[in-house]
Amino acid sequence: MSRVGKYPVEIPQGVKLSYEGDTMVAEGKLGKESLKISKDVLVTIEDNKVVVRPASDAKTHRMLWGTFRTQIKNLVHGVSQGFTIDLEIEGVGYRASMKGSDIVLQLGFSHDVNYPIPADIKAECPKPTAITLSGTNKQRVGQIAAEIRSYRPPEPYKGKGVRYKGEFILRKEGKKK
Repeated sequence: MSRVGKYPVEIPQGVKLSYEGDTMVAEGKLGKESLKISKDVLVTIEDNKVVVRPASDAKTHRMLWGTFRTQIKNLVHGVSQGFTIDLEIEGVGYRASMKGSDIVLQLGFSHDVNYPIPADIKAECPKPTAITLSGTNKQRVGQIAAEIRSYRPPEPYKGKGVRYKGEFILRKEGKKK
């Protein structure tokens, strides 16, 4: 049985949650998000809490129980507080800047990398070596951060590249004589 799925999701003050058909819609101070719910789980809203239960004792229903509970929790958290990911850029001459709605990355290539930021994600560069991404959808913010990181992931010898803030890079020893 799911240990995560049995806990109800609290609905914070200022968030309106509606569930019609197979779609759950959450509205909060940061925007509006929706989530398509599978028929394998039963969702009820009672006493300012969302309760998720499997539709039956089938294995697939029990597997999806905790997954949908967590997705509903992320939906509610996203419209009330939002999600933020910080990236750090390490390396001589490596930097980032905003140009309109694009991030311009200088990562040691012969050209600059222009990454267009989607409308639902807010990006800013507080320092030339830092990028902050924020939005209401946890998956989208994480996907954008992973795509930016993929241009120059941190290498294990000097640690140069784009990394998540606080990420530990296991260093390798260089050549020996």
